[in-house]
Amino acid sequence: MVVAICKESGKIEKRVAVTPEGVVKLTSMGLKVTVEAGAGLTSSYLDVSYQEAGATIVSDRSTLLKQCDILLAVQTPEQAVLDQLKPGTVLIAFLWPIQNGELVEFLKEKNISSLAMDTIPRISRAQSMDALSSMANIAGYKAALMGSNKLDKYLPMMMTAAGTIPPAKVLVLGAGVAGLQAIATCKRLGAVVEAFDIRPAVKEQVESLGAKFVDVPIEEDHTESKGGYAKELSDRNKEKQREVIHQHVKKSDIVITTAQIPGRPAPILITKEMVEDMNPGSVIVDIAAEQGGNCEVTQPGEEIVHQGVNVLGPLNIPSSLAFHASKLYSKNILSLMDLLIDKGEPLFNFDDEIILNATVTHKGDLISPFVKDNS
Repeated sequence: MVVAICKESGKIEKRVAVTPEGVVKLTSMGLKVTVEAGAGLTSSYLDVSYQEAGATIVSDRSTLLKQCDILLAVQTPEQAVLDQLKPGTVLIAFLWPIQNGELVEFLKEKNISSLAMDTIPRISRAQSMDALSSMANIAGYKAALMGSNKLDKYLPMMMTAAGTIPPAKVLVLGAGVAGLQAIATCKRLGAVVEAFDIRPAVKEQVESLGAKFVDVPIEEDHTESKGGYAKELSDRNKEKQREVIHQHVKKSDIVITTAQIPGRPAPILITKEMVEDMNPGSVIVDIAAEQGGNCEVTQPGEEIVHQGVNVLGPLNIPSSLAFHASKLYSKNILSLMDLLIDKGEPLFNFDDEIILNATVTHKGDLISPFVKDNS
């Protein structure tokens, strides 16, 4: 079986699906590895490192694609790549199948066996494959740095001969993986941090990092999905939430928003009125910009100033730390391959919860119950 690793085609994508270290693991599974020339350059992995690890470097992309049996990628490959895959090829990448129905139909019609790194179930046994968490961890860390860099104030308290400067106030909305890392990073930088999440269960985690948990009494018992994500609230509870958040937003120097719902637009947590109530020079870093944003005035991919407030809508934050993001993603994808490959061949064991949910299409059929239930 031939495994191929392509150069990513996204404009702001610097990651690579498998590092040279990962090539060693793949060859130990009895697989032949081919890598497109220059695939790792933007993440600081050189062709010579792949060759030393046992991979064959191929300059012609068409040759690489037509010969491969398994294609490993970070983002969904562009159509020109997918068109060149032979029927029966296994594709593993972030596919976002709930949002991309046309892609799923294409993969079914072409008989591509596709596994989505974004539908790995959040269970203990799958933690080593959880690429969403790996990338969210990076996004939370980098969002804290982006906010502190944009803010025209110190983050820590500073005692100087000219007087004492109080610490900056940071509010983190959403205490999932990204939010918790943002909290931890802002605390390390010396800020006073508050955090809000609709899931009361995360209060202990927030407080263990030294942040204050913002309580909003709501009337819903189940605020978390089976996958561990926050669920969308009723309109009445959304209004309660907004009132409390408004009071905390307007006194914050930095607000980092991380709330996302799989397969749906990001919920609006910060209204235009809230932004206009913030002090000039304050900063909002909207991690959810790729799903529309948690802030009403966010412009995905842009940095704007709205009545003196800096609103950042960064896209693909993990790609900005491509070296380590690639290293982590490579380990995630290899853990899945370790489960999938048996005696040098892919074995689709749908009795395994991980393989069942990760497999989007196989032999012309839609497989993943997660995709079926959310489409």
